[in-house]
Amino acid sequence: MIQARAEIEKLAGTAAQAGPLPQDLASRQWHRQDTVISLPGVQIGGGGFVVIAGPCSVESYQQLMATAQAVKRAGAGVLRGGAYKPRSSPYSFQGLGPEGLELLARARELTGLPVVTEVMDSAELELVEACADIIQVGARNVQNFSLLKKVGRCRKPVLLKRGLMTTVKELLLSAEYIMAEGNSQVILCERGIRTFETATRNTLDLSAVCVLKEMTHLPVIVDPSHAVGQRRWVGPLARAALAVGADGVMVEVHHRPEDALCDGEQSLRPEEFSRLMAELNLLRSLLPLRA
Repeated sequence: MIQARAEIEKLAGTAAQAGPLPQDLASRQWHRQDTVISLPGVQIGGGGFVVIAGPCSVESYQQLMATAQAVKRAGAGVLRGGAYKPRSSPYSFQGLGPEGLELLARARELTGLPVVTEVMDSAELELVEACADIIQVGARNVQNFSLLKKVGRCRKPVLLKRGLMTTVKELLLSAEYIMAEGNSQVILCERGIRTFETATRNTLDLSAVCVLKEMTHLPVIVDPSHAVGQRRWVGPLARAALAVGADGVMVEVHHRPEDALCDGEQSLRPEEFSRLMAELNLLRSLLPLRA
């Protein structure tokens, strides 16, 4: 027992002398050029600006197809939609599961838009990977290291959301878990953090975009919908995300948000989303360095 304790203390002392390990794979220190993730008809990273849009959750064929066609017409580059939905209450709508994945695949056929959807459990990973063009790891799973390792063995891009109480460094270390398993196609997403402020659903940390763009070569996008929780503030924050240098935004859109089973109050109506796309396109024309 004494000998084992001595070995542990020796190892701990060696680790302390070496200092913290750098985030080698995610770090811009070792990879100066921006990572660009290519999907059918769209690229994420490298100076462009992509808009990912669609409903919080897949609810029905009619709902998804109507919304998917609306965001396609307005100019979205990627379709989002949750087949599996993590909810704070166990009694809230939890998604359609495999049926939702099938509907997302049909929406991709209809619109030609690549699809991003969330995986919540490693048991569902094979089904999600087969359907999705981008696998999303949500805020609640950002430090589910077992899931991150399994996602890292997939060969699909991964959209990794920052957790409600996750620091920028911790977010990068979670990305490192994925990249260490061989998957270098990681997209980071700032979606608001939990602070003392209650005026909005979360507090959108736009400074994290600037910090991350300096620290890592990975694309960084912003989710203003989950940050503020009210549709009237989504547009201003989406424009702000473009202005501070984000590689894109992810916006919730629903053809009838008043009937939505999930997050209707923060979902834009199709006409509101169309106006936002026009505003973003105008703003991009005023920022030539991003062209």
